Amino acid sequence: MATDSVEASENIELAEKSLLKRLRTRSLSVSEARGLLREYDLDPAATDHVLATMEEYGYLDDAALAEQLVHAGVDRKGQGRQVIAQTLAKRGIPRDVADAALAAMPDDDLERALEFARGKARSLRSVDRDTALRRLTGQLARRGYGGAVAMTAARTALDESPGGSSGVRFR
Repeated sequence: MATDSVEASENIELAEKSLLKRLRTRSLSVSEARGLLREYDLDPAATDHVLATMEEYGYLDDAALAEQLVHAGVDRKGQGRQVIAQTLAKRGIPRDVADAALAAMPDDDLERALEFARGKARSLRSVDRDTALRRLTGQLARRGYGGAVAMTAARTALDESPGGSSGVRFR
């Protein structure tokens, strides 16, 4: 019986080391950490103990991770609220924590969408307006901007674009 507890203890230690190694390279949600620990066949009490220890030391913090993901989505990637919400859900952030992080998000979807659309509108000068509008709206939708925001930003950017196409192309 003693060898079983020694083996379990070694397994817990190995799981902790593996989790710490992963946390050095990438922040994980509690859900993702739990998934990683499943590979070590720990009993539920041992898994909960390891997760509680990591949370106590501050290595696992869903609220901080949610804030990081919102910041990255907004500032670095220019994503809309929908894509950021999907990212939070995919990473296993609890709904209440995700909602709190999204509520703290600046309400400037239209400005960010317009900034992105202005940059892309220049590359769409060679196609007619309907095609450019369709492509630009699609790109904005894939970035997580809602239909009305995407359409408004695309139209505004195309209207502002210098040397916009008249809709007629000759070759």
